[in-house]
Amino acid sequence: MNQRPSTHPWIVALRVGLDGLEKALLQGDAPGVERASAHVQNVLQRAPKRADLAAAGDQLREDMMAAAQRFGQLRQAVLRAQAQSQRAVHSLLPQQAPGTYGRLGGQQASTGGAGRAYLSA
Repeated sequence: MNQRPSTHPWIVALRVGLDGLEKALLQGDAPGVERASAHVQNVLQRAPKRADLAAAGDQLREDMMAAAQRFGQLRQAVLRAQAQSQRAVHSLLPQQAPGTYGRLGGQQASTGGAGRAYLSA
């Protein structure tokens, strides 16, 4: 990423963590995503206190807003990847996926064989 340099070391650490998370996501590296996520969480837990933010000025606030936006985009990418993985698992193991119009506990289907074929699709 070609971002303007920041003088605050916390922003630098956050950017490094987000870079690692983005790289792991792009490579489809699940263990790498977990490691990078843990790193980002660790950095976020060490965020500057409110008084430090006020003293740092507008540059740090702008950098934080940019990092928050980037973090939100990466979060959406993780959610999309998770949904894609779940769809793949359900297509490979359909018996694991609950049917949308499946039978309710103990009730008999009133539609006969055609209904069972539709329900299992």
